[in-house]
Amino acid sequence: MSYARSFPFTRKELHMTDHDQKEPQHQDHDLLPDAKTELQSMMKEGMHHPSTKPVLTGAAIGAVAGFALPVVGPIFGGLAGAGLMLYKRLRP
Repeated sequence: MSYARSFPFTRKELHMTDHDQKEPQHQDHDLLPDAKTELQSMMKEGMHHPSTKPVLTGAAIGAVAGFALPVVGPIFGGLAGAGLMLYKRLRP
């Protein structure tokens, strides 16, 4: 029994098309400039900026989680938490 006939597509259809080989369209290359702009405005406006409180909350949660994990530590945990919350503010 040949398995080639049981598949609904041929070997030629398995190869990527020219459109698939191009750069993916779902990637966002403006993340770093957006983050830089957001951080600059957070530093200028301080606690009055809408992103400051969620980012600081994420840093605090990450620092507390860093205390519980012996390898991570509170500093790295705080940076990771702040970075995650900043990312979620930029790309909801």
